[in-house]
Amino acid sequence: MRVAILYGGKSGEHEVSLLSAASVIRHIDKSHKIHLIGITKAGAWHLQPDSVLASCLEDEGPLGLRSDGPAVLAVPGTGLRVYGARGSADLPLDVVFPVLHGSFGEDGTVQGLLECSNVAYVGADVLGSSLCMDKEIAKSLWRQAGLPILPSITAVRADLDRLEGLSGEIEARLGWPAFAKPVRCGSSVGASKVKGGADLRSALEGALAYDTKAVIEPFIAAREIECSVLGGDDPRAFPPGELVPSHEFYDYDAKYVDPDGATLIIPARLDDGVANRIREIAITAFKAAGLHGMARVDFFIDKKDGAVYLNEANTIPGFTAISMYPKMCEAGGLSYSALLDELLSLALERKKARSSLRYDRN
Repeated sequence: MRVAILYGGKSGEHEVSLLSAASVIRHIDKSHKIHLIGITKAGAWHLQPDSVLASCLEDEGPLGLRSDGPAVLAVPGTGLRVYGARGSADLPLDVVFPVLHGSFGEDGTVQGLLECSNVAYVGADVLGSSLCMDKEIAKSLWRQAGLPILPSITAVRADLDRLEGLSGEIEARLGWPAFAKPVRCGSSVGASKVKGGADLRSALEGALAYDTKAVIEPFIAAREIECSVLGGDDPRAFPPGELVPSHEFYDYDAKYVDPDGATLIIPARLDDGVANRIREIAITAFKAAGLHGMARVDFFIDKKDGAVYLNEANTIPGFTAISMYPKMCEAGGLSYSALLDELLSLALERKKARSSLRYDRN
């Protein structure tokens, strides 16, 4: 296949994308023709020279990104087009793989651009991406579906002027300590533990630096369980894994900076009944949100009473060398390379199905 890998992006998770994309490149079937499209932090798309791909295959570490190459634009109805010093030309592709995390990559925006450009792409569509990126909306939907969700409070910037009232509401409904994070971010960017009312302002300001809304939840002593889901209309879930952070919680540094930030236990040490329930909830959440291709569905298990809570679904999960999503698939018998090929095939199948739909009455 002719595959374009989108990476980088205008996001607080730009550097994570460079790591994930590098790992994808090193594991993808080398018979595919790979085009690298790097997106700068300013949001500009640039076709990368072959030397960037070659360097990635030769060395370890994140994928490079050069901003001096020809520009790439998504053209409505006609795919992607490259604009350089020698003019412009279409970029022939079979499928686009957005290896983008967070804003402008995982939130439905780039998916909408690719839909308008009439190209096949890996992962959730516009609705599924934007829905799961918004933790407030996703939790509301899953509550209506009868799934187990922790209580939460959503705060906006105006709440900084009524901190005393908000603090009282948190104490009454959630209790201290609590956990604050941006509604539409990932990788624990802007997230922090709130030990009490005195910490609330700094926690909210940190979260609201990355989004217009923050979600506040009870901070429970919990095991952190994750489950990989893969597929289209009939998805399957893989054996869950467990993260045991060495930090106070599984923050950005524990995920991507500190090599000893967490211990990964795959499969998780769970009895069969609990493991199967987590897989069932993960599939139900995947379907309820209208997801496609892939998602890493995250859970908490309360250490006090063993209660299972659905936390969130990541529609473009990490693909780094230490990321849980591909590791859980491998533990379930699906190699990293086979996983990537299945994702590409699912993208083409969806494109074929949607191409058969009618958009006019003639």
